Amino acid sequence: MSEKKYTYEEFLEIIAALRSENGCPWDKVQTHESLKPCMMEEAAELLASIRIFDKTGNPENMIEELGDVLLQVVMHAQIASEEGLFTMEDVVNEVARKMVRRHPHVFGTGNADTPDEVLVNWEEIKKEEKKDKDWVESPLREIPRELPALTRAVKVLKKIDKHYDKGNTYEQDVEAVCRLAESLRDCEPEKENEKLQAVLSELLLHVSDVARIAKIPQEQILTDKIDDLIDKYE
Repeated sequence: MSEKKYTYEEFLEIIAALRSENGCPWDKVQTHESLKPCMMEEAAELLASIRIFDKTGNPENMIEELGDVLLQVVMHAQIASEEGLFTMEDVVNEVARKMVRRHPHVFGTGNADTPDEVLVNWEEIKKEEKKDKDWVESPLREIPRELPALTRAVKVLKKIDKHYDKGNTYEQDVEAVCRLAESLRDCEPEKENEKLQAVLSELLLHVSDVARIAKIPQEQILTDKIDDLIDKYE
């Protein structure tokens, strides 16, 4: 007998059942806040599955990890539905409307012949959508604090350069990196921990700006370097 094939609607019913009065003791007590680490972990595992697929050509792990990310999305929507905030249907409808709005060159009369033109249009439409939204504090503070610090640094520096025209040049950043690296010689880790933190934080920020200007994905190259280090010692 062939294994049952579940539909999207049945999946929603399964999650609702897990959250019901007679459902799973763990699932029933989860909240938006408690699930935050789960989403971060599942997103990382999905990225790992893409790497595994690139290496092996086997999509089995990617199917599983995409399902785990979808599970997190549906769990949040189910909790929100129980709270009377919104439903999964609202989530699907909103993202569908956004895709139509932000692709006028596909669904409307807009023009975009290159990926770069698409991104320019996307940012302009996004900017217009966010006008008067009370959760958008400023161009810089709308970049989530929850991003990895190296990724967030590049996004903040890019927006500073765009909105405030105060970005450093490549030469200024390299000069600062050299100066700060040299000043590390004068720091005593056991006695001047706060000073060392200040120097390192500024050094990392200038290194991030070098990566931004050079369009080098610093998260990726650091990840690759860590893998090289593991290979070296194992």
